[in-house]
Amino acid sequence: MAHIGECCKVAKLITMPSTPNFVSSNFSLVRTVGATVSPFTGKTKTQEYDGVYWTAEVSLPPMRRNIAAEWQSFLLELNGSVNHFKFADPDALINIGTYSATALISELRVNNTSVTLSFASNGTLTANASSFANAIVGDFIHITGAVNEENNGTHKITTKTSNTVVVTDGDFTTENSTASCKVRNNIKGSTGLTLKASSTGATGTIKKGDYLSIQSAANSTGTPSQLVMATEDATFTNATTDQYSVKTQPKLRSDLAGGNYVVFTNPKGAFRLTTNEVSWNADKISNYGISFSCVEVI
Repeated sequence: MAHIGECCKVAKLITMPSTPNFVSSNFSLVRTVGATVSPFTGKTKTQEYDGVYWTAEVSLPPMRRNIAAEWQSFLLELNGSVNHFKFADPDALINIGTYSATALISELRVNNTSVTLSFASNGTLTANASSFANAIVGDFIHITGAVNEENNGTHKITTKTSNTVVVTDGDFTTENSTASCKVRNNIKGSTGLTLKASSTGATGTIKKGDYLSIQSAANSTGTPSQLVMATEDATFTNATTDQYSVKTQPKLRSDLAGGNYVVFTNPKGAFRLTTNEVSWNADKISNYGISFSCVEVI
């Protein structure tokens, strides 16, 4: 029975050595998509599921034994796929953008969990309450219906007509029931973030291709909950209050609380080894070779 308790241990965060740099890497995003093809028409229907995660395969340069020992110890301390480590795309450790602070902060400028909405085909969204009082043009809002939470998804505000009416960048699917809908920022399923600077006067850009590390707390040093990438240049929505909106992939796995940090400088995700076996090789002059593969923690 003692062995049963072992499976319930909390994973430890193990520090990965910082040198030497990897000599080769393959960094990938894996999506879980089901597909069915009609045998009569040949048409394909697809269904995207929540399982979306990063994977990597990396190799280190030949190392002398004293340097290889640092990596051997690291791999052994991971205890197979049990423990975690912070990791990022080895070829994109420095972002393209010029944002001047370490992190940004999640800001819920729209956060109505029960509102009656009316949907127009031109992207106009009308609420029966002042849901958009704090919204800014450029913000991303995630719309979920009372019945089908996948109908409308994430949209960008292009015009703010009033505190109850906004125009967005896409067409809507009209919900069967328009009451008890939700319109919010930074929630599960979102493909856009509404943020503010973590320090007064922070400026600069967040560019397409930049990685961002989603934190599960109001600090920039804890264990990351998700790694995402900006898929278009961020909108600097309000220079006076240092507010940003950025389109991202993959979609958020869970709600991002207001005040939680989103790291820009040296962003990393939480990863684990893909297998429970670690190995290395050495030549006749004791040059060690080490490679491993890892997967983002969900």
